[in-house]
Amino acid sequence: MPNHFFQFKQFTVHQEKAALKVSTDSCLFGAWVSEEVKSKKLKVKNALDIGAGTGLLMLMLAQKSNALIDGIEIDEPSYEQTKENLKASVWSKQLDLFLGDVKEFTLEKKYDLIISNPPFYEGDLKSDAANRNVAMHDAGLKLDELLKIVDKNLSDDGRFAVLLPYHRSEKFIADALVHNMYLEKQLNVKQTADHSFFRTMLLFSRAKNKPELFSMAIKDAANNYTAEFVELLKDYYLYL
Repeated sequence: MPNHFFQFKQFTVHQEKAALKVSTDSCLFGAWVSEEVKSKKLKVKNALDIGAGTGLLMLMLAQKSNALIDGIEIDEPSYEQTKENLKASVWSKQLDLFLGDVKEFTLEKKYDLIISNPPFYEGDLKSDAANRNVAMHDAGLKLDELLKIVDKNLSDDGRFAVLLPYHRSEKFIADALVHNMYLEKQLNVKQTADHSFFRTMLLFSRAKNKPELFSMAIKDAANNYTAEFVELLKDYYLYL
């Protein structure tokens, strides 16, 4: 049984009502995006999390920036849970959450940063839980639909960051070009050095550029977190 909450250094994520729970790769993604914003001093006044889930990504970004962060979540129990998590944090005044289907939702502003850990198991075996299927599979939001929504709501100088299975990255990068979004940075992730890549983290901008390509493993041969992982997560994980 998954834990009902996940304790970080500066906030807590309760997740008993959520369709998807906190995962290592989602934590890594949140830390990576937040570090990109901080280290590059990106001008992010407004950010949007599409598919907010537990609010994890919103909270991780709020810890490292002064941005006003909106989230949208289609699953009502997850939405209620996220509202509680955001309200309990010290950054609650920076955070706002909407319940609805982003495909039908009218967003009233352009965003400097859009982030998403979208449903991506296209055609894979589905579970018996309808809300988990919407969260994990693209029955609710297909990747080409996500790109159209991002294109519509991203500012001219904005960035878009997404977490995907590694095997879907090449097509997604090509599809993003259709919407005038160019790959700026890519981080491919392995469980260990002996494993194949299983996740990719992509950062896009509107400007043509030569993308930076990186890779990392989460754990080393001794089953300890790698130095790269620790560097990204040390401000979040309790025991790093």
